[in-house]
Amino acid sequence: MPLESHYSETETVEAGCDEAGRGCLAGPLFAAAVVFPFDYVNDGLNDSKQLTKNQRNELREVIIRDALCWSVVSVSETIIDEINILNASFRGMNLAVKQLKIEPYLLLIDGNRFINETVVQYQCIVKGDEKYLSIAAASILAKTFRDDYMEKIDAEFPMYGWKQNKGYPTLEHQEALLKYGRTIYHRKSFHIKGQLKLEF
Repeated sequence: MPLESHYSETETVEAGCDEAGRGCLAGPLFAAAVVFPFDYVNDGLNDSKQLTKNQRNELREVIIRDALCWSVVSVSETIIDEINILNASFRGMNLAVKQLKIEPYLLLIDGNRFINETVVQYQCIVKGDEKYLSIAAASILAKTFRDDYMEKIDAEFPMYGWKQNKGYPTLEHQEALLKYGRTIYHRKSFHIKGQLKLEF
């Protein structure tokens, strides 16, 4: 089923917002915001998790080309450890909205919770990346920019398999973490399976 535009008949400017990397052991969280034209249609857009890597990368270029404005930001591992991952996701989406060149009238937030640090009203939408074009686009931008980052830092620490697992807690990643210890990119506040915490 094609995703919808959430626009009302008043053509209000709406920004879709989403993040990537909440469940990872390493690497920053990335968040994105996207504003499309009122009458925008794209049957290829979908939740980033339901697309292949090649599809996501192709759609990223389409989104960047077609959006009225967009932004992508990252929230570091240090900040994640300081304020927790949920608050880091809120901060990332707020920062992405604040960097948009057009101030939206409404924020469409993927998920069921949000702490708004802007003057813009918002609406939380559970599984919004499966329902609305702008949220799906934000999920694709956040995911592809974060994947690029993780593949880049994989060259520094190839033993953790970040090129493949992107920092998520795969068995390979967890075993490498126990064997080699934590890097500067690991989140100190995150646990791994079978342990209460890692001793660093």
